[in-house]
Order: sequence, then structure tokens, then C-alpha cells
Amino acid sequence: MLRNAPRLVRKLPIWLASTAMIMGYSQMSIAIAAEPVAAATPAGQNPLLASWTGPFEGVPPWDKLDPELFPDAFQKAMAEVKAEVQAVIDNPAEPTFENTHVPMMLAGDTMERVYALWGVQTSNKSSDRVEEIDAEWSPKLTTFFTELFLEPKLFARYKAVYDKRHTSGLDAQQIRIVERSYDEMVRDGANLSAADKEKLVAMNAKLEGLFSAFSSKLLGDEKLYTFVTDKAELDGLDPAFIASLAAAAEANGHAGHWAIKNTRSSAQPVLQNATNRKLREKVWRAFVNRGDNGDANDTNATIAEILKLRQQRAELLGFPTHAHYRMADTMAKTPENAMGLMMKVWPAAVARVKEEVADMQAIADAEAKAGKGPKITIEPWDYRYYAEKVRKAKYDLDESEVKPYLQLDKLVDGMFWSAGRLYDLGFRENTGTIPVFDPKVRTFEVYNLKTNENVGVFYLDNFARDGKRSGAWMTTYRSQQSLGGERNVLASNNNNFTEAAKGEPTLISLDDAQTLFHEFGHGIHYLLQQVKYPALAGVPRDFVEYPSQVNENWLMTPEVLSKYATHYKTGEPIPQALVDKILASDTFNQGFSTVEYLASAIVDMKLHNRKVPPADVDKFERETLAEIGMPKEIVMRHRLPQFGHLFSSDSYSAGYYSYLWSETMDADTWAAFTEAGGPWDRSVADRFRTILLMTGNETDRAEAYRAFRGRDPDVKALLKKRGFPTE
Repeated sequence: MLRNAPRLVRKLPIWLASTAMIMGYSQMSIAIAAEPVAAATPAGQNPLLASWTGPFEGVPPWDKLDPELFPDAFQKAMAEVKAEVQAVIDNPAEPTFENTHVPMMLAGDTMERVYALWGVQTSNKSSDRVEEIDAEWSPKLTTFFTELFLEPKLFARYKAVYDKRHTSGLDAQQIRIVERSYDEMVRDGANLSAADKEKLVAMNAKLEGLFSAFSSKLLGDEKLYTFVTDKAELDGLDPAFIASLAAAAEANGHAGHWAIKNTRSSAQPVLQNATNRKLREKVWRAFVNRGDNGDANDTNATIAEILKLRQQRAELLGFPTHAHYRMADTMAKTPENAMGLMMKVWPAAVARVKEEVADMQAIADAEAKAGKGPKITIEPWDYRYYAEKVRKAKYDLDESEVKPYLQLDKLVDGMFWSAGRLYDLGFRENTGTIPVFDPKVRTFEVYNLKTNENVGVFYLDNFARDGKRSGAWMTTYRSQQSLGGERNVLASNNNNFTEAAKGEPTLISLDDAQTLFHEFGHGIHYLLQQVKYPALAGVPRDFVEYPSQVNENWLMTPEVLSKYATHYKTGEPIPQALVDKILASDTFNQGFSTVEYLASAIVDMKLHNRKVPPADVDKFERETLAEIGMPKEIVMRHRLPQFGHLFSSDSYSAGYYSYLWSETMDADTWAAFTEAGGPWDRSVADRFRTILLMTGNETDRAEAYRAFRGRDPDVKALLKKRGFPTE
């Protein structure tokens, strides 16, 4: 989810409008700075600019990462892009698809490599110096590319091809590229006056600087720890987790103490399991107030400025709101359609929360009456803790019973095995044979199990550390295309699991296991892609999460659990009785998880579907939640001051609804497997792969879904999956 993450440039007919963000990571528009870089590295000596060498068609030189090399790399790579684009502009021949679109899609190889490296530098290995470089260069880069793609002569060539698209012998894919490219350029200002283009350039540059500032401030708060000096305060927590907190404290100069990092992966186990209510409240408040503490890392003023500029830009480009601008090229099309889906689900979710709170309050009251605890009213820092008590009471299921069977390394094996059975993807570990950016990153050769043909390389960066942004995400360092020669895929998954103490296996929660399979679903999507034109590789924002959410379903299949959910001490597979309890509780706590997510999505849409942006972000959040009837026992999954999906880039802005949009297709797709006889039905898997996963954006994704399923997705499948009424 975003889940947001590293910035990636993918080559499209127009880069600025179409820079993409795959789940879990934010995009960054690129541009070329006009002024020279001081003390530039001599030509040919900057390793970040070199073509990638080694096996698998070349791999990134992660061992050569050095923040100080990036300004020079940006400058030289940008000069190359400038020359390539100028060659297209200066071509005296009549504009055609072959002499305009094709060279534009093939341009920028060096820039693409530099940005793959920079994405890891900013998201996986950040530092104060990296943040300084990002703050300086983001606006410069954006300014150049905005200006470059607003060049009237370039647009004239695209328009000439567009005007003759039906009479020049183009095939269906080429016509789709021509039409989408033209529409994108118009949508992003190609028809503006010279004066308005100058305004647009300035707005985009300023926004990029604000995105960088927001990310830096949020990372600042996520670097903080809650230190515990008395081990008794940690009662209820898993011993392995306690050991990891001790190791974190020692690494931060507090030997003999315990350090709880201000990230979800560290806070959530405390909120779920710690018996000490004061500790739960302390950790909860630190976590939900990231970016909202009135200090140097407070993001509210930055957000207000972002919102103001976004609305000004939308109006300049001819859209009523930023939401309309961002949704013009999505499956939902309009804010009203997205809100319509969300409000079909919201009332049922809120009603379920009331039931869940009543169950928790009954347990708390009974404990107080029996003298086993104080008289309390359920508060947000109690929800996860008492939900576990309800789970135990209703289903005789305790998360601590499940976790010993969820070994991270074994589950990685399980997700690879399932991809092989469904899609013929094989994974051979080759860690230590190619460069990595951190010693704990694992690497795998990806190949076709039937032909042994190489598909690419998969990088797995599982553990939280200082300098790595929070959340989980997938990205590609090199994406597939056959234009200009077939390229294999370099894909990565990035998580923030808490590593076990040295010598112990890392155990993860069921929620973390779902995240593992979710991000791998993104990886499968891009490893299976088979498109000719890179302009047809990127899918709409509200389709992106669909393949990843579908892949979560295979975690709980009997075949995966029996082989890969084994006890870390005994090696015994998870007992069927325990699996039955998990499945019986499948819709447990769905009120909480749905409201937590959906509140964030609704607030996002209401925030951006308005002509007058709020100046007081906290006030807007409070009033909007009150308006929709947000239960007081829950906070948004991402409060606005820390909502990186929305404010580290434009990517998920007015787009957080896309998880629900995608999950509607996910639930309906899983129903297709169920109807066919089970999760391993190859006829359904083959249709899913060939119609939806391999084809990028070669056809309208709604039409592709109808080709796969025979109809539009049915929202009743989603409601049923969550245990909500379907009528």
C-alpha cells in the first residue's frame, strides 16, 4: 500500500505526465537543470552513468552508490535526454509514429538507470545529505522536464500524428499510444498560452520541493523511538520481539533498555499485545501524531501549501478540482464514481465497528468487575488489544498461537512456490553473486520453469532500518519491453519487518504475511508482463493494486500452509484445527480494518474534490470525519499529517480509493477461482495471466476485465468477503 515508495521513471511518450508509481511507492517527475554542476565528475568517470554490466543483461551497481555522485549524474543524463528529444523535434521529415513516438519511447536509458539508483538512495538508504540533494534537485529536474514537454514544436509533431492516426496505417496498439499521448499532453498543458505555461512550470517545481520537504519531515518523525527502561512494561509481547527491541536500543546507544521505533511494524505489535495500557497509549500517540507535533517536523503548513498549488494547477489546466485532474485517466473516471463505491461500503463498515466495540467493552467491563483490571472505556489504543481478547473468546484463537508458524524465510519460499504452480515462475537464490545496497538484501534469479528461460532478477529487502522509509512497496529497476530489443525485469519488494535477534528466525504476524504476499503480487504482475511498447506498460492507478490484492488470497490455501507454515522449533506444519480457527475468523474485525482504510480514502477524495482547499488541515480532518460518522474508537489508517501516499508526490492523491476499487475486482476474481473448483485452477490462472497480467495497458482495463470475467466486477463479492450484508 504505499504502501508508497521509491521514485521511478518509466519511459512513456511523455514522461512528465506519465511518470508512474507502482504500489507502494511515490513517483517523481524528472527534469533537467539549466545551470552546470559545480566540481562535476569528469566525463566517463561517474559509475552511476555507466551501462549496467554483469549477468542477467546487466545489474545495478549498488556497491557504487554515493550521494555526492548524483548531481553530476543528473546533469549528464539530462543532457542526454535533451539531445534525444531535440533530435525528434528537429527531424525535418513529416511526423510519423515511427519517427516521433518510437524514438521518444526509446529515449532516456541513462536517465532511467540513474533514477532506479536514486529511488533506492532516497527510499532504502536515505540520510540528511540525501534529503538535502533531493530538496535541491527535485525542483530543478521538474522545471526542466515541464518546459521540455511543453515545447510547442514537440507537441506539433504529436498533434500531426494524432490528426492522421486513422489514415496512416497504424495498428490498434499504435493508435492507442497516439491518442493517449496526445490526450496526456493536452491534459498537462500543451495548449496553454506561453504565460500560463510559465505559471505551470513554476507550480510543478514548487510542488516537487514541497513533496521533498514533506517526505523529509515525515522520515524525521519515523526515526524516533519510544524507549522503555523497565522490562515489566513489555509484558504480553513476544519474547523474540522484545529481543529485537533490546537490540534496537543497544544500536542506538541505550544498552539495557528497549526501543520501539515510530513505525507501523514496531508500533502495531505493542498495540495488539502489550498489557500495559499506558505504554499502548504512549506508543499510539507517538505513531498517530507523526508530522503533527508543532515542531520542525510538523507537516501541516507544507500540506496546506501543496493543496493550494494543486487546486491552482487544476484550474489552470481546465479542471474543476485536483480530483478531476488526477482521475481523468483512471477506471473510475470521476470523483463521484469513486465516492459512490466507497459509500456503498462505509455504512456497513461503521455498523460492524459498533458491534466490535460492544464486544470489546463487554470483556473490559467483565475484567473490571472481576478485579482483573480498571474500569475503562474502549479508546483507540485499546482497540487492537481488546480485539485479540474477543478473537480468543469467539474463536479460541490467539495471535501468539499463529506467529510461531509464520517464519519469514519459509513464507518467502511459499510465495515463490505458489507463483511457480500458477504462472510457471521459478526462483533460484543467488544472494552474494551480484551487488546489493544492504548486506541483508536477498536476490533471486527468476526463470520460466518450463523453458528455463531467464525472466529477470528479484531483490528482497525485508527489514526496517534507519534511513529506510516506512511501509511496504514494490518497484522495478528495469521493466520489460520488446521495442528496441527484449529486456528482462529487475524487480524488488521492500518491507519493514522487525528482524529477529541474531541466530533466531524472524517470525511475522498474519497481517505481515499478507503484506508479504501482497507486494509479491505486484512483482508477479511486472515479471509476467509481455508488451512491445513501454507506453502501454503502465496501468491506471485504480488497477495497480488489483494483482497484488488477488495474490494475498493464496497465503491461506491448504497447500501453502501445509508446506510452508511450519513451527520454528519443531518443524511441524500448522495444525488444521488452528487453520480452521483462522478461517472461521476470516471476517473478524473487518469493521475496524475497513473503517480505518476507508476513512483515509474518503477524506482524501473530499480533500481534493473541492475548489477551496482548507488552510487548517487538522480542522478539515476532524470536521470531515465527524461529518461521515467516524467511530471515535478508530483513527484513519493514515492521518493527513503523515499521509505519504498523498503528499510525497501526486501519485495517490485523489487516488487512495483505488485499493477498494481494486479489491472489488480482487474479490470477484477470487470468486472466479472458487467457481472453477479451487485456487489452483490453471484455466482461470492462465486467463488471468494472459488477459490481465501480461498485457499492461494495451487495451482499456475495464474491457480487459470484462474479457476475463464475462462481465463487470460485482461489488457483492467484496461485501461477502468482508462479511457485510450484500442486500
